[in-house]
Amino acid sequence: MKILLLEDDIMLNRAIKHYLESTGHMVISTIDGNGCLETLSKEKFDLLVFDINVPDVDGLSILEKLHEQKKMVPTIFISALIDIEDITRAFDIGCHDYLKKPFHLKELTLRINKILKTRQVPQVHKRLSASYSYDSENMVLYFDNEPQILPKKHIQIIDLLSANRSLICHYDMFRDYVWNDDEIDNATIRAEVNRVKKALKEDFIINIRGIGYMVKRPN
Repeated sequence: MKILLLEDDIMLNRAIKHYLESTGHMVISTIDGNGCLETLSKEKFDLLVFDINVPDVDGLSILEKLHEQKKMVPTIFISALIDIEDITRAFDIGCHDYLKKPFHLKELTLRINKILKTRQVPQVHKRLSASYSYDSENMVLYFDNEPQILPKKHIQIIDLLSANRSLICHYDMFRDYVWNDDEIDNATIRAEVNRVKKALKEDFIINIRGIGYMVKRPN
């Protein structure tokens, strides 16, 4: 996995980085909030390991910013904070796990392996983004392997895009498949696709201006 580590204690930062790299992970480490945000703006990661009390911008605020941008990356917080309000806030904003300092490095590996297992999607699913997959046989969209309830038209839009990953779905394709060749204009199609995009926690639908939409195959 490609992991971004945020820890301002230099010795602990080095120890975690060295240990995770020794277990086969690629680790980029940062020591303050601004450096972390700058790194996140340039690169994508499979997992975030964040301390909370760090200089500039705290770990909780960074995760909140990511979720506002619909960037959903599994996150483990490592912190000496033991106040239940801090722990509750961490889970409320979407962290996957919380480790209280001090902890054994092997315990961090156990938590990472747990996340890896929960994020493995069945082979019949098509991966649409870091967290979304689609079962085309049953026409069900999953977020972190949890089925999502969507209106029929929204599922049809996802189904069309999923069947044509890395290809542009033109407006006529939406008219044909979703609206059964009804005489609707492009603006109506755009409005419905935008409703789908707003309902998603990750924005994986790409607008190809004046032509249609597409979903890229995740790396």
